[in-house]
Amino acid sequence: MADSFPAPGVPPQEGFLVGVDVGGTKVAAGIVDSSGKIQQQYRTPMSAHGTATAGLAAVSTAINALIAEHSAELGTLRGIGICSPGPLDPVTGVVINPPNLPCWRNFPLAAEVAKTYGVPVRVDNDANAAALAETIWGAGRGYKHVFYATLGTGIGTGIILGGKIYHGHTGAAAEGGHISIDYRGPQCACGKRGCIETLAAGPAIAARARALIAAEPNSASALLELAGGSVDAITSEMVGKAYQSGDPAARRVLQETAQLLSFWLGNMIDLLDPDVVIIGGGVSLMMRAFFDEIRNSLPSCCVNPRCQEIPLVQAHYGANAGIAGGAALSYLA
Repeated sequence: MADSFPAPGVPPQEGFLVGVDVGGTKVAAGIVDSSGKIQQQYRTPMSAHGTATAGLAAVSTAINALIAEHSAELGTLRGIGICSPGPLDPVTGVVINPPNLPCWRNFPLAAEVAKTYGVPVRVDNDANAAALAETIWGAGRGYKHVFYATLGTGIGTGIILGGKIYHGHTGAAAEGGHISIDYRGPQCACGKRGCIETLAAGPAIAARARALIAAEPNSASALLELAGGSVDAITSEMVGKAYQSGDPAARRVLQETAQLLSFWLGNMIDLLDPDVVIIGGGVSLMMRAFFDEIRNSLPSCCVNPRCQEIPLVQAHYGANAGIAGGAALSYLA
């Protein structure tokens, strides 16, 4: 299977892989070698609201640009992996009906790309793919059972069991961002209440900071200064910057976020008992300072008496996780 990783001692295959990260506004593609290093990248706009053909053309433009410029020095193209917004079918490579990509409805993306390039093509969502890349090349290397979470505008998760992506019966497994930790909590965009995404992702952190500053208008918080005096202008990025400057309000917001993540990760550990927990995404950079607090909170959030034996680590791949993840999908294809 293309989503397994080689046993120790297996020599890397020759040639190169192309990883493609498709979003609502851009296509990012990269050449990735057999050690997981991203050698070159190319970005082009995505025609999300055009025709299916135009959307496919954007993907081809990015791939063609890379191959034309670099294939001579790197050898043979072995495979292409594509991270696409879902829902999608990872077995058939069909993109079903992603809200952010209305150009593709029941579109056989893997088959269409394979037809053009004549190599194996795999399609999956970004969190699953990033989890696989971390397992093969990154912070999860050497572990068989991995729980991966990406914290950003939303919260996505990927589960690797026995070195393979766990897709579940219908292919829709690992929607960990929509695990509720408060059935009376705020309503998530998915329709459920109290999802961790609506409590601990970037927009939730910003909303909590705005509420705190609004409730304490006389506070001398650096948050208000960063926002130009407007409470409504506070963003999660500003919370991170204010925390770095020692701002107490920002610290309170991030400590509460850490507590929420502790309860959620406790549930994930009790459910999966993984070998390692890997945290990536833009928000993880500001939460990294709270990893020890989260780890120390786990015994009160877990039934598992050995929960603190499970490493909690920062992801290896940052903003390029989608490219690395795409390449990982085709690593053994």
